[in-house]
Amino acid sequence: MMLPAPRAPIRRLRCTRLAVLGAGALALGAPHAFASTDDAPGARLEQTCAGRNGWAEPAPPARIAPETGIKAWYVGTCGITALLLDTGAGLVLLDSGVAEAAPLVLVNIRKLGFDPREVRWLLGSHEHHDHVGGHGALQRETGAHVAALAVAARSLTRGKITLEDPQRGVVSDFAPVRVDRILADGEGLAVGSLVFTPHATPAHTPGSTSWTIASRAPGAPAMTLAYVDSATTVSAESYRFRDHPDRVAQARAGFAVIAALPCDVLVTPHPSASDLFARLSGREALIDAQACARYAARASEYLDKRLSQERANDHQAEVPKS
Repeated sequence: MMLPAPRAPIRRLRCTRLAVLGAGALALGAPHAFASTDDAPGARLEQTCAGRNGWAEPAPPARIAPETGIKAWYVGTCGITALLLDTGAGLVLLDSGVAEAAPLVLVNIRKLGFDPREVRWLLGSHEHHDHVGGHGALQRETGAHVAALAVAARSLTRGKITLEDPQRGVVSDFAPVRVDRILADGEGLAVGSLVFTPHATPAHTPGSTSWTIASRAPGAPAMTLAYVDSATTVSAESYRFRDHPDRVAQARAGFAVIAALPCDVLVTPHPSASDLFARLSGREALIDAQACARYAARASEYLDKRLSQERANDHQAEVPKS
């Protein structure tokens, strides 16, 4: 699909400029001022969100693994990840959170010294309102293009999850989004110095997408940041996975893909799912090539327990009452 020519680069916000954001005014420093002047942004993030995991609770931004040579920051809330990446040719944002979190994500982008209009692409993990609910507002604010795998794109453009989603009936609708590019599974999206590769991992939803991010800059470390989608097989109360063997097979295929991903640094849409804040603060290892494999193994065990419980419930229902 042909896209409009890229916009001319927007000059960074000057340190003397003030932007009124929400209820107050924030002084904006040099680009990346927050990340460079705060000597422990990961620890600050963990401390701010201690005991708080609300999807729209504000959190400070934090740099993620500069050792990788990838310029990435956490810009989400205490309960939901939004991942910002500087490609040298514009910004890319992975996930937007709930609709109420969109202003908070914009605040964090500005705190880092970026103009939100520098966001060129908006990507997503899966088609639920807690992760893409802010896409519509952020697309309008930034003018960014949206790219997605075909299954996810169908939900994004309608603002509704599919009939096949096990969580249908308990997940809210969200504002429809204009999708500018449909990507194939494994088709890399090159933006500046980075390549964003989508991987279909349909464990949590039919359109679940995990992304591997690698630098193509000369001399960059050969390390990959893996933004791995939720893999828990949860559902509406009445849904039984035993009645949907095709859904179980898709989930297991998703686990296998996740386990095999290049995965030097794991980031997940729900930060608590990978102890992300503890890892960013330095209390746990952040760089760990086996993290994706362990993440997939835990998800597989969860599904096994779910199926076992469903079998036990069936057996109990068959036992005649005395």
